[in-house]
Amino acid sequence: MTTPIAWEYYRSLLAVLRHGSLSGAARALGITQPTVGRHIAALEQELGVTLFTRSQLGLLPTEVALALRPHAEAMAHTAALMERAASSQGQGVSGVVRISASEVVGVEVLPGILAGLRERHPGLTIELVLSNKVHDLLRREADIAVRMLRPRQEQLVARKVGNIELGLHAHADYLARHGTPAELLDLAQHAIIGYDEASPFVRNAGPAFQGLTREHFAWRSDSDLAQLALIRAGAGIGVCQAGLAARDPALRRVLPQAFSLPMETWVTMHADLRGSLRCRATFDALAEGLRVYVASQSLT
Repeated sequence: MTTPIAWEYYRSLLAVLRHGSLSGAARALGITQPTVGRHIAALEQELGVTLFTRSQLGLLPTEVALALRPHAEAMAHTAALMERAASSQGQGVSGVVRISASEVVGVEVLPGILAGLRERHPGLTIELVLSNKVHDLLRREADIAVRMLRPRQEQLVARKVGNIELGLHAHADYLARHGTPAELLDLAQHAIIGYDEASPFVRNAGPAFQGLTREHFAWRSDSDLAQLALIRAGAGIGVCQAGLAARDPALRRVLPQAFSLPMETWVTMHADLRGSLRCRATFDALAEGLRVYVASQSLT
């Protein structure tokens, strides 16, 4: 290789890996299919390797292509970060901020906080990534993350906002039909809403569940939003944030002395973003809004 390989070649490689075909990559990138094909062919020629083989299932990546994928993803993250940095230049708090949060927090708690933030700073564009996966701030998969565990990386700025309490809850209609359990052993007579596959959080919190395992559940889902919807529908007894349940007069706390699970809650961002007005304003708004939410639990 006598000249640097153009970035768009790697961008096309990543798109084909993600979408499995030249046509899918072209649609995602907003360019033509022949252009994507030329990029892949040029990259193979420059590197002297084969990146894809054709089969009845479409394009299959070779080991070389798979080995290049994390590096292409890192380039994509860096390019996105450069775009966000450029968009934030100018007067006031403006530009794009990408926030990662869990499903329930992102749907039930953050919208009110972020709506207030954007009323104050209408130049902000918010990208809200909802997933129970922990996004990597060091690789810039997000600018700011709301996490239910203490961050360990020294390169991150973190602020603890308190503990979000989890408890067993049920709809009043369900309890009227089936009765209220007086002790944990009574749960065997009830429809329990729980997980399908144990997540790292469930495994770490295992002792707190005191014998409640997958085999005991009448309803199984790995979606926290689905579990919350089932509780609200009166389907059974499940784990819910105490602060959320307090907002719904139809939900009742069950066995509060026997089951209580506090989750440390942190707002985190990369230390390099401390000088960004948009990220600083968003970080502070999230920390304050979540602090108020956590404090509201003590009023229930």
